[in-house]
Amino acid sequence: MSSRFQNFGKAALPALSVLSLATVAQAAGTEGKPTHNVHRPSSAATAEAKANERINLLASEVETLKAQLAEEVQARRALEAKADAAATQAVAAQTDAHAARAELSSEINTLPATIKADVAAATPKPGWWGGTKVGGIVFADVSHISQKTPGAVAATSTAAASNGYPGVNGNSIDIKRAYLIFEHTFDPVYSANVTTDLIYDGTARSTQLFLKKAYLQARYADALVIRAGDVELPWVPFAEGVEGYRFVENTLIDRIKYGTTTDTSLNISGQLPVQGLKLGYSVSALDGSGFKAPGNGTSNRARTLDVEGRFNATLGPVTAAVGGYSGNLGKNAEGAAYNHTVSRVNALLAYSTPAFRVGVEYVQVRNYTGVTTVVPVKARGEGYSAFGSVRLSDHFDLFGRYDAVKPEVDVAPSSNKANSATRDAYWNFGLDYHPVPAIDIALVYKRERVTGGLFTTTNGAAAPPTLTPYLASVGATRLSYLTTPNPAPAGNGIIGGPAGQTGTYDELGIFTQYKF
Repeated sequence: MSSRFQNFGKAALPALSVLSLATVAQAAGTEGKPTHNVHRPSSAATAEAKANERINLLASEVETLKAQLAEEVQARRALEAKADAAATQAVAAQTDAHAARAELSSEINTLPATIKADVAAATPKPGWWGGTKVGGIVFADVSHISQKTPGAVAATSTAAASNGYPGVNGNSIDIKRAYLIFEHTFDPVYSANVTTDLIYDGTARSTQLFLKKAYLQARYADALVIRAGDVELPWVPFAEGVEGYRFVENTLIDRIKYGTTTDTSLNISGQLPVQGLKLGYSVSALDGSGFKAPGNGTSNRARTLDVEGRFNATLGPVTAAVGGYSGNLGKNAEGAAYNHTVSRVNALLAYSTPAFRVGVEYVQVRNYTGVTTVVPVKARGEGYSAFGSVRLSDHFDLFGRYDAVKPEVDVAPSSNKANSATRDAYWNFGLDYHPVPAIDIALVYKRERVTGGLFTTTNGAAAPPTLTPYLASVGATRLSYLTTPNPAPAGNGIIGGPAGQTGTYDELGIFTQYKF
């Protein structure tokens, strides 16, 4: 508006000048004249006429300038109105642009879901395979084993011969486990799992395929999951998950044969979150014979079922669990004689963070080797396992474990039964490299020492029943006098000495697992 007034002032200045001149001229024409009428000479009249004519001309110019000024003011007002309208239109256009941009962004965000829905609607419905997943887990190692079994053969002048010759000694590449896992989902409630395992049968000299798991599951809620078939049992798989190094060694009760991972059973389990606590439970009714002896309709029929259970709680990094077992290990079939009931109590406490893990597991058993005997071999046995690991970097962990067990003891160690030792001590440590989450490659050293007889574990093997393989390797003519047969039982998993001596088992190697 200030510019408008300035323009108006510039246009009005000439008019004001004219008016001033006219006033001066009029004053000049009347200056010095008397107030009474006097006849003026013609020259004066002519000058006045010219002045009047000039005044009239200037007045006309003033009117013209006024008209031009009015037109300019009107034109400028029109321009300002157009400018205001243009500004309003610009604001409206900007608002429309923002709205269009928001609408486009919304369409872009919803486009994947729309495309997915359209593709799903256009895709033919799959068959039964649509809800099926296939996976696998493999445990493998390359290692050197040195097991010594004092007393396995008669003492001779050859020191090595007095230590026996277990068939596991030496270097080898082993495939310990090869699980093929098939999972199928029928709907949000019902699903199924079939997991097979492979094991080498030394008697048949071939690899055998058997069922590890085969069950139907109904998940009615997180707090109520029901499984029936060959099902994971409550304790061992849970302990494996807490410790985290099953591919290196079985957990405590699995290693010393006081428990197993799966069995033909009916299982009920669930998770119960309560005010920061994660509570869990699992209870199984099982036949007790283990997954390697599935029921076939006759041989595994039992008069009563065994029971195994677990209750666990997690608060932050701390996990605690208790569990137990009661039954006859599948030996109470119709017509079979059994005299005692096996019982087992388990406990576990662990502290676990991404940086490190430490924990301890405890077990106490009664009558594990005396179910069918008139008098139990020994009523009580117990053991514990302490384990831990520490994260060194994103791809390296250092881990270790120590087990101490007082097994059930035979009345006479010289009876050479599998469970006749008084002590079993086991430990391992290693460095685990995991380049990706599904692969572990660990450098491991293991040692086990059995005192006071023979003991069955997942490691070791007794010396062969005769010296024939050894004689063939060194030449029968040179050591033909070493013909004393091995009095210890042959088979996998036996460590110790047959007459109460101490046996040892050492293993150094690379242990791996990979999952897909």
